[in-house]
Order: sequence, then C-alpha cells, then structure tokens
Amino acid sequence: MNTIRIIRPGPLTTVQDQGRYGFQDRGVPVSGAMDQTAYRLGNLLAGNSGKDASLEITLGGFTAVFLRDTWFAVTGAEQEARLNNKIIPTWTAHQAAKGDVLSLVFGRKGARWYLAVAGGFEVPLVMGSRSTYLRGGFGGLAGRALRKGDVLESGPPIRPGIFSSLPAEFIPIYSREPILRVVLGPQDDAITAEGLATFLTADYSVTQRSDRMGCLLAGPPIRHKTGPDILSDAMAFGSIQIPGSGQPIILMADRQTIGGYVKIATVATVDLPLIAQAFPGYRVQFKAIGIEEAQELYIKKEKQIALWF
Repeated sequence: MNTIRIIRPGPLTTVQDQGRYGFQDRGVPVSGAMDQTAYRLGNLLAGNSGKDASLEITLGGFTAVFLRDTWFAVTGAEQEARLNNKIIPTWTAHQAAKGDVLSLVFGRKGARWYLAVAGGFEVPLVMGSRSTYLRGGFGGLAGRALRKGDVLESGPPIRPGIFSSLPAEFIPIYSREPILRVVLGPQDDAITAEGLATFLTADYSVTQRSDRMGCLLAGPPIRHKTGPDILSDAMAFGSIQIPGSGQPIILMADRQTIGGYVKIATVATVDLPLIAQAFPGYRVQFKAIGIEEAQELYIKKEKQIALWF
C-alpha cells in the first residue's frame, strides 16, 4: 500500500530499523537507527512492534504527503512538526488522512527525527533488516538516501495508534552539552594516568567530520602509554577509540565491525541517544560509571517501556 510520497527529503533521510545483526563476522555493519530510543518509541506509538522500519530524518527540511489514511508518530529531536501547516505535538500518535502534508523543520536541540507509520515502511529485507547502509549501497530503498518523488509503502497495521503523549520520563533529555556516562575499557590501561584524567574532565566538541559511522571529537589530546595500535578486535555501538591524534572517536550505528585503535571506554546504552542527536558544535563531557550501574540503568528503562506498552 503506497503510504507517503517525498516532496523534500532534507539533507539526509534514510529507512532504518533496529539494525542488521548476525553478520558482523563477515564484515557487515549493524547499521540501524542512530537514536534507538526515539526510533523504538515512535514505532510503538504508531501501533507497531517496535522493530518496524521508520524514516530517519537528519537536520529537518523534510516534507511528505500521505497517500492514504494512516496512523503516524514523529519522535526525536526537539523540533517543529506541522501537519497541513498546523503545529502538532511530537512523541504522540496522530491520524493522517489522504492528502495531508507533514513537514519538519530544523530542530532546536538534536539532529535526527524518526517518522513511524502504522505497519512500518515496506522495503526489501536484506540479511534480515530493512536498514540502509549508505557506504555499502544496500538495504533501505535501493541502498540510498531518499529523493524527491520517492513513494514508500507500508505494511498492514497491527493495532491503532495510542492517542496520548508519552510520560516525560520516557523522552530523552537532549542537550547541546551532554554528559555521557561511560564504562572504562577494554584498553584504558593503554592510556596514561594523565590521559585518563583528561578524558574524564575536559570538554570535547563534535566536529564536522561526524556521520553515521562515527562521531569525531576535538579537544585536549589523550596520551597513550606506548602507542594507539592494538590487534584489531570487535567494535560496539558507543565504543570510544583514541587514535594517534589523541582525539576521541565515538563509534556509531554504521561503525566498522573491527578496529585497531585503543578503546578507552564505551558509552552506556541509555546515553547513546544523547550523542546520536549531537551535531557539530555540541560540547561533550564523559563520566565514568561501573558496568553494573550501566546495566541497571538499561534494565530500569526497559521495565518502564514494558509497563507502558
């Protein structure tokens, strides 16, 4: 069923879902939505399972027309969403009629929006996922970003959307100066004591060289004990590499599967949305927590979502 036609795609709009798991041993990145919390809650609001494909809209400038009646939800960055030029609340389920026009402008805080429609967007499954991997040119709609005139279909709805907005505690508090909680390791012992102190006390700026693969930061250099290279090992969403320049790189959704630079820490899963929504100029600080605390934060969040939905 044709559901929307793109009028303006903005700088970058792609189809994303929860990611492509089970193929990293063959060098295939996970990909998927950068802000998994906004993506997942948008799906649930639209009456989906939480794993259906949505649109990830980067930096706004997006307009589309609905080609049939459907439920939808917009989540993510603090932005102005309009339906037929009338402002509508985000993080809320809405019903669109055929011919309605949805537009999203640049956000006050945050870089990415998620548009979920009832039934999820139907594009071919590639290795079990509908996510677009732009560098590889596969997944999503022909492996590319959406263009003006593209028409997307959606599957049959599972259940009607939920009318009420989400409780405030569900919605990430995006900031231009996020403090990211991190678990140190696995190679923090390759960093000098001074370098570790720098990492945990300095401000780092998000640079223009940031994308879906990695968030490159700039700030006081972090010194290694003997050098930046290690035997290549696996990369996780949120792994923080320290290359020879001493400038941290946070690995994101389209990260490579292995890497050969020292990893000083990993961003706690509950804080990944904060860095996923950062764009150049945002300032980042790091705070070390234990792995048990990181796990407790994650479990608490999952219990909240399970109780609501």
